[in-house]
Amino acid sequence: MSEVTGTVLGHRDGHGFVQRDDGEPDIYLSQQEMHSVLHRDRVRVRIVRYDRKGRPEGRVLDIVERRKVSIIGRLLHENGMWLVAPEDRRYGQDILIPKNATAAATAGQVVAVELTEPPSMFSQPVGRVVEVLGEIDDPGMEIEIAVRKYEVPHRFSAESLAQAAALPDAVRATDRRHRIDLTDVPLVTIDGEDARDFDDAVYCEPIRLGRGKGAAAGWRLVVAIADVSHYVRPGEAIDDDAYERATSVYFPRRVIPMLPEKLSNDLCSLNPQVDRLSMACDMIVDAEGAVTAYQFYPAVICSHARFTYTEVAAILANTRGPEAQRRGALVPHLIHLHEAYRALLKHRGNRGAVDFETTETQIVADENGRIERIEPRKRNEAHRLIEEAMLAANVCAAEFVADHGHPALYRVHEGPTTEKRIALQNYLKAMGLGVTLSDDPTPGELQAIATATRERPDAAQIHAMLLRSMQQAHYTAANSGHFGLAYDAYTHFTSPIRRYPDLLTHRVIKALLQGKRYHLASGALEDAPRRARTEKPTDGKPKRSASAQELEQWNAAGAHCSANERRADEASRDVEAWLKCRYMRDRLGEEFNGTVSAVVPFGLFVTLDDLYVEGLLHITEIGGGYYRYDELRQELHGERSGVRYAAGTRVRVQVSRVDLDSRRIDFRMVRDGEGDRMLARGRKAEARSPQAELAAVRARDRAAKKGARAAKARPQPGGSKNARNTRERTPRG
Repeated sequence: MSEVTGTVLGHRDGHGFVQRDDGEPDIYLSQQEMHSVLHRDRVRVRIVRYDRKGRPEGRVLDIVERRKVSIIGRLLHENGMWLVAPEDRRYGQDILIPKNATAAATAGQVVAVELTEPPSMFSQPVGRVVEVLGEIDDPGMEIEIAVRKYEVPHRFSAESLAQAAALPDAVRATDRRHRIDLTDVPLVTIDGEDARDFDDAVYCEPIRLGRGKGAAAGWRLVVAIADVSHYVRPGEAIDDDAYERATSVYFPRRVIPMLPEKLSNDLCSLNPQVDRLSMACDMIVDAEGAVTAYQFYPAVICSHARFTYTEVAAILANTRGPEAQRRGALVPHLIHLHEAYRALLKHRGNRGAVDFETTETQIVADENGRIERIEPRKRNEAHRLIEEAMLAANVCAAEFVADHGHPALYRVHEGPTTEKRIALQNYLKAMGLGVTLSDDPTPGELQAIATATRERPDAAQIHAMLLRSMQQAHYTAANSGHFGLAYDAYTHFTSPIRRYPDLLTHRVIKALLQGKRYHLASGALEDAPRRARTEKPTDGKPKRSASAQELEQWNAAGAHCSANERRADEASRDVEAWLKCRYMRDRLGEEFNGTVSAVVPFGLFVTLDDLYVEGLLHITEIGGGYYRYDELRQELHGERSGVRYAAGTRVRVQVSRVDLDSRRIDFRMVRDGEGDRMLARGRKAEARSPQAELAAVRARDRAAKKGARAAKARPQPGGSKNARNTRERTPRG
């Protein structure tokens, strides 16, 4: 059997997998094989057998590298022995702690452990406490656990902090050299109420495109982005820390920033009424929403105001209201910005970009970090306005870089794989939606399906399947376009305060404006070779090719930034899940109305009304007999009862169990009068599906024919006419 090398990925149930270095399918490790290894260890394994589905199972031959990180967990004292139960269940084994290695921690506290003896086939790992985090119920403890559990860098190096402290407090005269002065342009920032760093400012004015009577209406749209690259230089301590983090991480009531606060909230933040350095993307937008011209240049700006989304939405809804009166001269500029946004939105629709309706939630916490309530995050016209302006600037940045043939990091989002496309086609066919998906689907096709099914009771399930069919966006030097947004080239330019790829894009654009090339490995600039300007690429590939080594470096940076982006998302979700479990622990035994959000072979995921908390209704807790999982239709079907549960079905449940350690909330079905009424409504909603409606039509047709035959057998005045009218009133299948 073959031998391979890879990384161990533990599973909370005790077994594990080896993620192979060669990218081939993972290798299963039994619980016995996991005794001698830990999650994230590097190992060499031999494939010893394949299961019935052809999946490989392995045996560990050698430990290539032990993962040397602190493990977070609860310190327990059981049967006279000290041990730590890891917070991350993927580690699978408790860690023994000698009596003299507890660092004065007490039982029940959360601690960080360093291994002193690795596990073996016949012994548990041994470690010592290196940090005492505190009690599990301490405010903010869930965040302290998450940043260590997911290895999120949360402390800046001493060199980085010293370098940040030495930076100036304001823009100096030397900083203004070779920059366009836009301080008289009424740029404004529009962000959320709780935002602290402002990395983009916008301005819009109407213009005439062309001359004479044939001149068309258009807009000049300026998007000014904080010039982080002026202060964060390659190879310096701040840049090293920023690259290691790659992104800011957002938790309820706390942010782990990519840059020190001196930069993120002060010197680089486009605060109102102070001069700030920026990179400007100056665009011309025509009446159809197409960007017909653009230019990039370093600038000095002064934000004339700090708006919130709520305030701008109120002004646009009532330009003579109290919010508008307080802002005075800036209101006309917001109106022009809204006009340009409507044009950009029109162009988005013409491109066929995907725009699914989803409900995002936000946690409102009290002073102790506990949840007060969970509420939907409402997107208004101001949110969409800023989003379209940022998309336009990002597309211009990608086009500018690609046109010059310079390597960079593109934000790539690829369409459905063959397997996912076939699965989606089968699902649409099984649901009888009356829509088809081609073998080479476009974003417009998916958007058309989403639009056509928006009013259906199972719209949430259909849209979830559409989303699931697409691949995850990532950073790479190979430009494959952005499927969801329907762009041939797309990059990130607009958030260099919180995303490292944006900072790299700024450095590339600055180098190109100087007629130079930026080298990622060294951070150095060199004169670009003198060549005739190439035509605009149409295949997504640079016309001036970079060396294979250079592209490999950019791809490595892209993989690093993509991985850290996923790590940040996982840490944020983990904290939110813990807070929701803590929130629901006080509601054990209470009953709630909810909606099925997803169907899996082992049960239903239900989202509670008003609370916006999701939990599992296990198949054994539904009641009413045996249920079979229909993979094609994504539903559970009761064999005896005939009841079907799919996404969108209304149910009434009781909170039966909350497990903080596994971040899991369990429900059981309620069978009282209210639950029966909701179930009846669910059946009625299901009856409106195409299949149920077709069955009802056929049943009515059969009844009508039977009535006609009876009428012939026993003639009555006008009998044939009555039967014919019955058929005519029946909707077509």
